[in-house]
Formats: sequence, structure tokens, C-alpha cells
Amino acid sequence: MTQTLPLGTQTLPLPVHPVALAIQCRDEWFGLPISHVYTVFHIETVTPVPLAPPEILGLVNLRGQIVTVVSLRARLGMPAAPKQDDLLAVAVHHAGENYALLIDAVADVVDLESWRPIQSQPHVDPSRSALTREVYRMAGRTIPVLDVAALLTFSSDDSRRPASHAEHANRRQS
Repeated sequence: MTQTLPLGTQTLPLPVHPVALAIQCRDEWFGLPISHVYTVFHIETVTPVPLAPPEILGLVNLRGQIVTVVSLRARLGMPAAPKQDDLLAVAVHHAGENYALLIDAVADVVDLESWRPIQSQPHVDPSRSALTREVYRMAGRTIPVLDVAALLTFSSDDSRRPASHAEHANRRQS
């Protein structure tokens, strides 16, 4: 069975064995399943979204489509990157929506067929493990392949949402 990935007006066949795009956040490397990735691009301006979860930095226009910008560092529990004007992002498609995952670097497409998955390490933070589909050891490195569905499912827990102006005013009156 061959899967296909829509790429503009062209449809490309995807291999049936696991393939990932190697990306870097901070000093760690991760894999993104290539079946979700459709481009790597630079972002100059992000339009903020009021009351969005902290992981959602805002919106960008990518080839005429509005795309939600997600901080991969924030999703993975890492400190924020230093402010910069030119951001690097991987555009991914999931559940009918487009997202831009901010990353620090991109390496190459990796064919995982020749590598065997290993067990997730017990010392890894459970919240990080929940965002991981599989873990591979390659060239002396441990490479977690991220679970795009889990990565793009945001908590509806209101305690993580920034307070609105009305909520701030109510707290001051209490």
C-alpha cells in the first residue's frame, strides 16, 4: 500500500516504512513523521492570538493559507529561544489543519527502516514521553520520533490559559 502526500497540486508517493524529518530544538534532535510534513520555511512576522495557550505563538500566512504557529520548545517543556527576527518552521498537516512548528534547525530526511526502535528511557519526563511515538538510536544519538497528534492536542485546562483583562479586574476587586 502506498500513501500519498498532497504537495500543492502535485501528489507524491510515500514509502510504507517509517521515514522522519530530523529536526533540532535547543541541543536535542527529534524526528517528525514525514507523512505529516509538507514544507520547511522561514517566518518573519507572527500575528499573536489573544488568550491562546502559551504554546501557540500566533498565526502566519503560508502561500495564502492561515497557519497556526506552535512553539515546539514550549510543547516539549524547554526554555524559550532567544528573540530573533527570522524563525525557522516546519509546516505539518494534521486532522485537516495546518500548523507551523518552530524549530532551531533541520537536518535531513531519515529512513528509519534500518534502525530498530528502542524502549523509552525511564528517566524521561512522562509529559515528554506522551508526545513521543517511538525512540530510535542512530549514530550514537537517541532520536525520539514525535507523535504529531499528541503534539497538536492542546490542554483545555483553563489554569494554563492567560487571564483576560476582565479576570484581572475581578481579582483586583476581590
